[in-house]
Amino acid sequence: MLSSQVNKRIGQAMHDYAMLRDADHVLVAVSGGIDSLVLAWVLQHWQKKAPIDYKLFAVHIDMDIWHEEMTEPNPVQAVEREMKKIHLPLHVEKSLPLINEERTCFSCSKLRRKQLFDLASRFKCNKIAFGHHKDDLLETLFLNMFYSGNISTMLPKQELFDGRLSVIRPLAYIEKQDVEDIARKIGLCAVSNLCPMAGDTKREQARKMLQDIYNQIPGAKASLFASMKNVREGYML
Repeated sequence: MLSSQVNKRIGQAMHDYAMLRDADHVLVAVSGGIDSLVLAWVLQHWQKKAPIDYKLFAVHIDMDIWHEEMTEPNPVQAVEREMKKIHLPLHVEKSLPLINEERTCFSCSKLRRKQLFDLASRFKCNKIAFGHHKDDLLETLFLNMFYSGNISTMLPKQELFDGRLSVIRPLAYIEKQDVEDIARKIGLCAVSNLCPMAGDTKREQARKMLQDIYNQIPGAKASLFASMKNVREGYML
């Protein structure tokens, strides 16, 4: 199901950042987006051929947006249906309530991240896997420069809580198009995002801007991605 090039890039990311080790317990964050669904399949696929033994715990956090009056199907049931296709058990957890805070992309993301940390502790997982890919890392780089005034992005691997927990992103070296190609081959379908702010965010704006750059400058994506590993601090203020 994986082309030799995509397989090599996933393996390279895992090797470069020592993402998986023997006896790891990995919580896989499954939002229902195509990236997280493909990530779950990739980790399960790798599990069968890896020279190490690790366990997977797929988790979906129900953001509790859907109600019976909606014409769209229940996203929780849709995520469960997709996970059954790859025969990976899924644990569904109701989202923690937002208290005295308006629902925004930032507040929801922060709350969901906190809940995933708590679930990792409950299930005794030492790793949390996210489905972020190369395009996500590049978009985050520009978002942080535009809106936060710093040069940073999501790391392929990040140690937290004095090393007791690690966040890993095994798809960090492959592109969105690669993820979608894998999904088509194995028959996975993205679950609709019912958030009213979906599709109209700063990230979406950054994505469109970067696509314009890629269209105008051949090789720009590869150069931008390489630049994140080639920071010449002597030429920075």
